[in-house]
Amino acid sequence: MGLKIRLARAGAKKRPYYHIVVADSRAPRDGRFLEKLGSYNPMLPSGHADRVRLFSERIKHWLQHGALPTERVARFLAAAELAPPPVIRPQPIKSAPKKKAQERAKAQAG
Repeated sequence: MGLKIRLARAGAKKRPYYHIVVADSRAPRDGRFLEKLGSYNPMLPSGHADRVRLFSERIKHWLQHGALPTERVARFLAAAELAPPPVIRPQPIKSAPKKKAQERAKAQAG
């Protein structure tokens, strides 16, 4: 059973609120979970103390038992110094010219 520490959405329409939970990786996003580990309220300003609330002892417990945080939760844990920061992969630049256009530009310049 693969365990994930992830966000489970709550709150009303257009008023998101998330619980940070540990759940089986096969369970639905808002479905069955094992334990609540905190909360995330994106409607609050970024400096507000209640924007991200974490139960650090329980998070450490689940990390020791092999639970893997999702990328967003890993950022929260890194900010709280509970885990190392996630590796941020470079994003592809879709607006860059394709190979032939780059060759043409190179030929015109040189």
